[in-house]
Amino acid sequence: MTAPAGTTLPKPSPGAPAPRERPAARTISGGPRGARLRALDGLRLIAALMVACYHFGGRDGEIGEAWGSSPAVQFPTASQLFAYGCLGVQIFFVISGFVICMSGWGRPLRAFFASRVSRLFPAYWAAIILVTAVFALPWVTYEAVSPSDALTNLTMLQMPLGVDRVLGVCWTLWAELRFYALFALCVILPGANRQRIVLFCAVWTLAAAVGEAANEPLLDLVLMPEYAPFFIGGIGLYLLHLDRRDMTAWGIVSASWLIGQHYAVDRLWHPADPEFFSYRPSLGIVAVVTLGFVAVGAVALGHLRWANWPWLTVAGALTYPFYLVHEHLGWVTVHVLHRTLGLPAYATLPLTIAAMLVTAWLLYRWVETPLTPRIKRALAPPRRGA
Repeated sequence: MTAPAGTTLPKPSPGAPAPRERPAARTISGGPRGARLRALDGLRLIAALMVACYHFGGRDGEIGEAWGSSPAVQFPTASQLFAYGCLGVQIFFVISGFVICMSGWGRPLRAFFASRVSRLFPAYWAAIILVTAVFALPWVTYEAVSPSDALTNLTMLQMPLGVDRVLGVCWTLWAELRFYALFALCVILPGANRQRIVLFCAVWTLAAAVGEAANEPLLDLVLMPEYAPFFIGGIGLYLLHLDRRDMTAWGIVSASWLIGQHYAVDRLWHPADPEFFSYRPSLGIVAVVTLGFVAVGAVALGHLRWANWPWLTVAGALTYPFYLVHEHLGWVTVHVLHRTLGLPAYATLPLTIAAMLVTAWLLYRWVETPLTPRIKRALAPPRRGA
């Protein structure tokens, strides 16, 4: 999942080629550069809710234990739709490519590093502590990781270190971290401009394809062939946001969509199996991936600038902490509401999601709001002349 960055338009760095002029009406918010992209915040929340529906009703596993039976029994019709919710992660990656290109343009490396650390870690640390503490309660049936593994999880490097995960969704953060590192080293460090960004997209696309063909674990680790087209597609969509007539950007987006749908089908499709209820026809997978690209593209081209409601900013702020805590704490909440209190499944599901949104708001209000600016000030470069 992408962590929400400040969705404001960057000023081009000194000496960087200015994007071609375009009508002011193409700015997402309909206002001047620097306005928040509230429609993008709304898309974030939709993607997070897709993933939550998948975790609670679109697959088996621990959530089956929480329900007391397969979610397919609890949601005989909706479970087939919930199964597509896992593709919310791919939509997150498209949004992340868009936002990181937007927020990283014109920033020095140290400022980019400060913004990412201050945005990612406060809610993440709180989620690690909260889930570990809840799973340690004697009446909770889910097993907590060892104290050593819990401490290692605080680094966000548990995936490459082979450590048990506290948060099931943290594998997406590991993908995000690798994307940030590639973008920082190849684009931000030498100085972001359109030519360098286009070259980055082209080289990464080709290198990821070569890495897939080579079947070399190290190349797969660094180049992420399965997820690269979604990040690259988001970058291309940001270039289209700057200039919708940019045919090179259209090419980047088109190639990314074509490759991305291939990987989504290849990784998620399987033959119909009555014992594995979350069957997703390949055409449905292609359709959801396409809708994700189209939705972010609508934001990029200004077609959703009418969606400028202030509450979308709050929705965007809640997305990251909600994404972090919803799965594991959701298991416990579903068990309490459905099996202990006896609420029906179709009441338990919205109540669980609402409870996770309230938890996300508490993390945003009491963890992110005070800590994010302090960490950012501590890590950001000093002002010139200071």
